[in-house]
Amino acid sequence: MSKRLSRSRTDRKLAGVCGGIAEFLGWDPTLVRVLWIVLTMLGGSGILIYLVLWVAMPED
Repeated sequence: MSKRLSRSRTDRKLAGVCGGIAEFLGWDPTLVRVLWIVLTMLGGSGILIYLVLWVAMPED
């Protein structure tokens, strides 16, 4: 069975995007959230990417 990239229903803080990415990659959700914060601090593109993924990713 293949994995699908989708927003997490169980591991969510805002919309489940970071939790869904972590589940898909097999990473710790905290690591994904920290990477997202670093990306946001380095130019603000993290916020735009998060919003796009929130709309584009289906819910689990």
